[in-house]
Amino acid sequence: QVRLVESGGGLVQAGGSLRLSCAASGRNFERYGMGWFRQFPGMEREFVAATTWSIGVPNYADSVKGRFAISTDNAKTAVYLHMNNLKPEDTAVYYCAADLWGRTSSKPGLYNFWGQGTQVTVSS
Repeated sequence: QVRLVESGGGLVQAGGSLRLSCAASGRNFERYGMGWFRQFPGMEREFVAATTWSIGVPNYADSVKGRFAISTDNAKTAVYLHMNNLKPEDTAVYYCAADLWGRTSSKPGLYNFWGQGTQVTVSS
């Protein structure tokens, strides 16, 4: 089992920055692909970014390219989402997810484990 716990959400003004953290633990999770998704009220979860624990090329949604960055720590215990130049339309609940096959897919259905989510609110 993999346990994922997000933190770092909050209220920020447009143009501001936030860093979300996802603390990961469990068996062999370092082989998993790690993703960030977000969900707007009444909508399906939307892909934001994904990466692997090893050196690789991250995958980003077009809507966040150039503004958001995904990274992992050297101890392979946390995944981060650095969010810059935030816009009101970024307001959502953000979720961390793990894919046991080590992919960096944009499809939420391919992820096996999910965190509880953290709210990000961007005011105009």
